[in-house]
Amino acid sequence: MAEYVNVAVDAMGGDNAPGAIIKGSIEAINEDKRVKVFLVGREPVIREELTKYTYNADQLEVVHAEEVIDTAEPPVNAIRKKKESSIVKAMYMVKGGTCDAFVSAGSTGAVLVGGQLIVGRIKGVERPPLAPLIPTEKGVALLVDCGANVDARASHLVQFAKMGSIYMENVIGIPNPRVGILNIGAEEEKGNALVKETFPLLKECTDINFIGSVEARDVPSGAADVIVCEAFAGNVLLKTFEGVASTLLKTVKKGMMTSLRSKIGALLVKPALKQTLKAFDVEEHGGAPMLGLNGLVVKSHGSSSSKEIKNSILQCVAFKEQKINEKIKEKINLEG
Repeated sequence: MAEYVNVAVDAMGGDNAPGAIIKGSIEAINEDKRVKVFLVGREPVIREELTKYTYNADQLEVVHAEEVIDTAEPPVNAIRKKKESSIVKAMYMVKGGTCDAFVSAGSTGAVLVGGQLIVGRIKGVERPPLAPLIPTEKGVALLVDCGANVDARASHLVQFAKMGSIYMENVIGIPNPRVGILNIGAEEEKGNALVKETFPLLKECTDINFIGSVEARDVPSGAADVIVCEAFAGNVLLKTFEGVASTLLKTVKKGMMTSLRSKIGALLVKPALKQTLKAFDVEEHGGAPMLGLNGLVVKSHGSSSSKEIKNSILQCVAFKEQKINEKIKEKINLEG
């Protein structure tokens, strides 16, 4: 059999750990025989949870890590002091080559710091961004950056655009992906100082398909395949997007239960509605990869269900098979 894609999973991270994390890991290996999961965390707890499931033992390994990094802990101190934590041990497995990727629903700060300090940046990459896929009317778009670099420079955003284009073309399969910069208007002269400085630099890039400014209201309709911004604006956009989707879903469900007529109508449209709502479910698209590192690091939501963990693990397969890091290295080195 072909070599596995080895994924280290933080079994102790997230609001629903370890239950949802382990369930999602089992679902991933049961769905894809190319994946091997290394569950990193407190072994007795993990072993007890595993007794609930049937799986191929060759595709799963447990790695003991006694410590857990809390979301409230200062990230830098936690990474430096808690060497026996699930996040740190898993990161070193990626750095050492035992694993190809790391998935965690734990402390975002610790994952970001660990990604840079332990896994390390690709030479030439100035700032690795977090890049989640968000659902749109036309499929998905990549939001770069959503949480890693609040104070970014124009040169960072240019690299975000290039790395995001590589990801969308090779992992999602969109040829010549359209790149837009998040702005408060479509005109070139609009925006803050960072956007105004970045816009002409993106226009000069011959290796990306830059289409100009994209307003937040146009993101859900699929105005661009890659949305470039600094992390403050990106995080606000992402959280608003998720909040509106969740509220809309609850409102639709509530409206369908208001009368006998609406209940009958709900039964008739249920199959089509279910398919439509599935397309706008953020959990369907896995976590946010941290682009530009020497190994793949994926940050999933702290409240991740088993479905998001499963999809976060499965997205690591395409990342490795399409040699995303190698393509980023090649592009950055050519620029250097």
